[in-house]
Amino acid sequence: MDSDILVSRTRTATTAQGATGYLTIDLAALGRNYRKLVSLLAPVRAGAVVKADAYGLGAERVARTLHSEGCRHFFVAQFVEAVRLRPALGHDAQIFVLNGLQPGNEIACAEMGIVPVLNSLAQWRQWSAAARILKRCLPAVLQFDTGMSRLGFPEEERAELAAALSDSTNVEILFVMSHLASADDMDSEQNGEQFAEMSRIADEFPGFDMSFANSAGVFLGDVYHGVLARPGIALYGGAANAGEKNPMEPVVSLNVAVVQTRTVPAGAKIGYGGAHVTQRETRLATIAAGYADGLPRCLSDRGAVYFKGIRLPIVGRVSMDSATVDISVLPEGALTLGSLVEVLGRHQTLEDIARDADTISYEILTCLGDRYDRQYR
Repeated sequence: MDSDILVSRTRTATTAQGATGYLTIDLAALGRNYRKLVSLLAPVRAGAVVKADAYGLGAERVARTLHSEGCRHFFVAQFVEAVRLRPALGHDAQIFVLNGLQPGNEIACAEMGIVPVLNSLAQWRQWSAAARILKRCLPAVLQFDTGMSRLGFPEEERAELAAALSDSTNVEILFVMSHLASADDMDSEQNGEQFAEMSRIADEFPGFDMSFANSAGVFLGDVYHGVLARPGIALYGGAANAGEKNPMEPVVSLNVAVVQTRTVPAGAKIGYGGAHVTQRETRLATIAAGYADGLPRCLSDRGAVYFKGIRLPIVGRVSMDSATVDISVLPEGALTLGSLVEVLGRHQTLEDIARDADTISYEILTCLGDRYDRQYR
């Protein structure tokens, strides 16, 4: 859809006329992305990673949309996220806490029907103790470290874990899992190394289902899928695999308002530190978004916004609340107070901004601030 049409619809629908920015989340595109992943994975089930407030897009709205599409497995990172999400989902939905639990949250977790992902013997002991206190069997997931050295049972704890599992009757293991570290690079040798390690774990812990694939892992092939995949960035329109054509639909668009325009002579210093000096007479526009709103400071003199398909480079340093762009290429008067420029949309993707900021699309998406007027459609 043309970004100008989208902006018009957003401004007509909103009750916050005059907002400094309009962030639109296309829930229909989100649903189509989920259905595409389901078709790619079939007959394997597709869950959804909705941690960090669904990558900044609003976990409750996102989760309800995915639930309506048939998703029943939702992954967050922290227990507090699960507590907030629980009322938004039906009792047929399972919520998993990837980081496991901090001591003291076990009873509340069990009573709310939330499932911890156990990453260590310490977490296993705490969850098993909670099951004994409640005098009932509690569900859990076991995560194993297969080479990322971040979360999961390390190799040296496996034997003790296996012994604990053989003696325990109060913890039900729903499945085992690990996380791919380099799946975005389809040619990385680490993918095969981690798969081989996960195969060894499957031999050591027979009888348990396996969850392995993240968004990028979905595209590595069937052997990486297990019985339940955990897509995240692909749901939200981000490219899962570096250097490959992105098959997912964009879900997010962002348009930001102009605060002021001006013309400066050659030799004018722009922004903090006078980091940019004009070489000629230059027309500028200051827009109402800065690093507090998800435009990284490293976009200074590197990034851009768009107006009607025309690239407007950022000049000078990005500030906390604003950035300045060179609009000399536009006809005079094309941009005025309140005009909207495209930050994310038809002409600039998450990957484009991430490339210019020398970061990843995940960081761009999760850092979008809360000062925009948000529209769900």
